[in-house]
Amino acid sequence: MTTSRELGRRGEEVAAHYLERAGYHVLETNWRCPEGEADIIAVDREAGDLVVVEVKTRRGHAAGHPFAAVTPDKLTRLRRLAVVWKSTHAVAQRGLRIDVVGVTVWPDGSEIIEHLEGVAP
Repeated sequence: MTTSRELGRRGEEVAAHYLERAGYHVLETNWRCPEGEADIIAVDREAGDLVVVEVKTRRGHAAGHPFAAVTPDKLTRLRRLAVVWKSTHAVAQRGLRIDVVGVTVWPDGSEIIEHLEGVAP
C-alpha cells in the first residue's frame, strides 16, 4: 500500500505526462514560494496561456471525487501563486489560467485522468 504522499507524487507524474501528451509544455513541478506550492506550471501550446495546474489524486471515490477538493479558497491561493510565478519569470504568454487534473487510481492499479481547463481565470 502506498502512502498518501506517494499517491500524490504518482498523480502529479501521471498528470505531467498527460499534459505533455495533450500539447502542454511543463515548465516546473512542485514550484514553491512563501505563498504556497503549485503542483505544475505549464504552457498550453495551442492557446498560448500560462497555466497553473492543481493535481488531485484519489484512491477510488470513497473520499469523494478529486475535483471536490478544489475549494474557492484553494482557487484564490492558486490565482495568487500564478501571479507570483508570472511576476518572477520572464514569460510572454497571452493569458493566465488555472486548470485542475484529477487522477483516480483504482484498486487494480488502473487510472482515470480528468482535466478541467480554465476553472479560474
